[in-house]
Amino acid sequence: MLIIDRFEGDFAVIEYGELVFNLPRSLLPPEAKEGDVLKIELAVDAAATRERQKHAEELTKDLFLRRPPTQT
Repeated sequence: MLIIDRFEGDFAVIEYGELVFNLPRSLLPPEAKEGDVLKIELAVDAAATRERQKHAEELTKDLFLRRPPTQT
């Protein structure tokens, strides 16, 4: 159970069992207030994951296939 303990500036202080952490207030619904219980649903974004993997592969290829500059 995630509970909004309080707000500090642009952050909400969240309690999760014995853990306490800050979450940007912008990620919360506008109506969220102190004491509210948050429900979070997570999902894997397969398309974004594939794009990041593709980008990492391109960077790796560029790093290892790039030829050193020739000296004159």
